[in-house]
Order: sequence, then structure tokens, then C-alpha cells
Amino acid sequence: MWCEEAGHEVHFVCYTGFEDLMEELPQDMDILFVGAFTQAAQISYAISNMFRLRGTVTVLGGPHARCYPEDARKYFDYVLGFTDKVVVEGVLSDCSQHRPYGEYLSAREQPRHLPGVQERWKYIEATLDKTATSIKIIPMIGSLGCPYTCSFCIDSVVDYQPMDYDQMQGDLRFIHKNMKDPIVGWHDPNYGIRFNECMEVIEESYPKGEIRFIAESSLSLLSEKNVKRLRANGFLAILPGIESWYSMGNKSKTGRKPARDKMEHIAEHINMIMRYIPYLQANFVLGLDDDGEGTEPFELTKEFLDRCPGVFPAYSLLSAFGEAAPLNLDLQRDGRVLGFPFHFLNNNHAMNVKPKNYEWPEFYDHLIDLTRYSFTGKKIYRRFRANNMAIPKGMNVVRAISSEGWGRLKYHRHIRHLLETDQSMRDFFEGETEEIPSFYIDRMKRELGEFWAYLPDGAILHDPTAYLKKTDQQ
Repeated sequence: MWCEEAGHEVHFVCYTGFEDLMEELPQDMDILFVGAFTQAAQISYAISNMFRLRGTVTVLGGPHARCYPEDARKYFDYVLGFTDKVVVEGVLSDCSQHRPYGEYLSAREQPRHLPGVQERWKYIEATLDKTATSIKIIPMIGSLGCPYTCSFCIDSVVDYQPMDYDQMQGDLRFIHKNMKDPIVGWHDPNYGIRFNECMEVIEESYPKGEIRFIAESSLSLLSEKNVKRLRANGFLAILPGIESWYSMGNKSKTGRKPARDKMEHIAEHINMIMRYIPYLQANFVLGLDDDGEGTEPFELTKEFLDRCPGVFPAYSLLSAFGEAAPLNLDLQRDGRVLGFPFHFLNNNHAMNVKPKNYEWPEFYDHLIDLTRYSFTGKKIYRRFRANNMAIPKGMNVVRAISSEGWGRLKYHRHIRHLLETDQSMRDFFEGETEEIPSFYIDRMKRELGEFWAYLPDGAILHDPTAYLKKTDQQ
């Protein structure tokens, strides 16, 4: 939107992994902006290289630019940290090649204002039209940053700030007027920090219950009183972060309770929420140092699933994304961060932190056992029976038997097998070599397709200690 406001012609592509980017992207651009998570870094590098060969100036923003700015500067003319309108206008004004190292630009803080749904509607609508299912979710954001200080999280060092309530209210009224049975997905790092204000925005925008919502929030905000109000306002899915049974008790109001007591308390809390909200995904981070040794962390999660049959569990492997979080400096200083290709850093296909309390085979044995337990036919059936609405029932089944449940189980089993049979894999996981195993190279080649040929030399490698070196130099 800021480019359009500056008088430029804009072509927007939302890449979901299915589009043919060779066909979708215009051939004759003056400047190319790419927003990417780290998982998309390699394809972003390839696209940038392809367009730079044609003389296009390229710009990278988004999470990867914030996490790995030094690496990204090798492949883009500009790399953007916090990005506001002034930063974008500066890039457009200069619009020149910066090579071999791109220019890093960042605002002092997150923007105080972002273009709303009404302003972005033509781009949102075009993206929704590509959706293969009848479920179309409109993205909105009500706040940036987070008041919690989870050491592994990119938002833990970003001050919390709510967005403009009047703009949100106008956007909700616009959605209500222009969409039939709309669903809004709140992209806040932690929705509802200022709970009453958030609810008042919704309640004063349109007749109650005519827009449905999905949000990620903390259990500490989800009292029964608040959950009842969420239900009354059309919230159909909540994604709270449990993270660990051993730490981060402030997010669940469990303080310093022992692990078992915390699990039992949270199980009761989750079941209370599910009496009002039909779909709940519980988020866990596996491999945290605080989780201790042995089977207990995993067995507690199994028992939690037994106590909460309607919950869909989402497991993330501990990952250190460059400069994202304070914890990463300590991990790099201890030599525990590995140079997995960015393509696999999606919290599931690779854990780039050597576990403190387990050897790799043991950790994968526990991971496989927990994943298998979570998605057995019996568990899938119990989850199906525990939910009383068609869409949550269907989503839980599809997610369990597709790439997210059974697919990840198959993948983890294959990695475990390679750790036993492929010495190059074990050496890489142990940090004894920086050479990327052929398993990862072959998979990248296959998944990048024709973009593999445009991947610059050295772009599958990165320095996993770049943040530490940069900090020490300062």
C-alpha cells in the first residue's frame, strides 16, 4: 500500500507453495519486495538472484530479514528490520543496487499504523479467491509485540502496542458488509492483552455473532468470564501456548507449580475453555533446557491429551532463529546451534539446537513416541467425538492424517533411521562437520524445482554463530 501511495504500480503475489512463480511474477520490475519467513529463505534468495541478473533492485523484509540480516545482505540490495512507511519511502527514493552486500535499514520500533483491511481489500480478495476450500479467513492484526518474555520468542523483545481501535472497528464493519459468513484470523502475537478494549471493538462494530474469529492467546487471559465473552462474540478457535510443563508459568497463571500440578491445572483450564470454544489447538515447544531429562516431559503431555480429548496438539521443535531472541546468544556461545539449511527451519523439519538433556537418538525416540501417541486412530476418533461442530471435527481429522500428523511422524521416523544408518547425518547433528548431508541437499533440489538453478553459490550455507560474532564485535 505504501508503494501505491508513493505513486508506483504494484503487482502483488501471495505465494502459498502451489503457485507457479515463474508465471506469476512480472518479468520487467524495477524493484522487487519479498517478505519471507526463514523457511522460505532459499527460494527467496533464488528469486532475488534471478531478478538481479535482469537489473532489478531487490528488497527483503519479514521475519528472516530480522533474524538473519547479515546473511540476507549477501543476496538482496536492501534488507529491512522494523519496517514503517518512512523506511519503505527511503528504499523507493534511493532504489539503487547495493552489491556485494545489501544495505540494512530499520526503524527504531514497529510501525504505529498499518494499512487496514479496507485499504488492502483488493489484495486480500485476490488471495482469498485462490483458496481451494470454502473456508476463507481474512487476516487482521490488533497489536504488535508481547508483554511476556519467553526467551525463545522473537516478540519477547518487542514492546507491546495495540493498533488503532477506530481503524479495527471500521475494518470489521467493512468485512461484515462485504463478506458472507466471514471468518477473521487475528495475527497478533498474543491476542486480547487489553481484553475489554478488544471485545468492545467487536461488540460495537456489527450485530453480535455475525463474524467468527480465530486467535492465538495466553491461558492467563482466558478466564471463564473472558471465554464466555469470546464465545458470545463469535470466537470459534483459540490457540493458547502451553510451551512447557516446567517453565513459563506466567503465561498460564501456574507460577512455579511442579510439572505434574501444572499439567493437571492446565488440563482443567483447557476443558473449561472447550465447553465454550469449539476448537482449541495447544502449542508446545519440545527440547527446551528446562524440561529436564528422561520420559517425564513427554509422558506428561500424553496424560494431558488423555485428560483433554478434544484438544489438537501442535508440537514445535526448539529452534534458534539467528538474532530473533536473547536465548540464541547463549546457545551460540555454548556451541549448540547447528547450520541446518534455512529451508528446513520451520519448527518441524529440523531442530537446529543440540538438546541439552538428551542424545539425538533418544530425543527422536521420545518425539516419535509422543507424535505417534497423539495421532493414533483411537486418539483421532476421541478428538472427533469430543468436538460437537462439523468444521472442528473435520479439521482435526484432516490435520491428523495429513502432513501435519501422520506426515510428520513418517518424517521423524526417517530422520531417526538416518541418524542410525548415515554417518554424515550423525556427524552433522553432533556438530562435528558443517557439510550438509545429501538427504537435505536432495530434498531442497526437489522442492525448489527450477529455482534451484538460480540459487547463488554458497546460499545453502550460513554461519550459525553470526549473531554472537556481531554482538562480540559491538
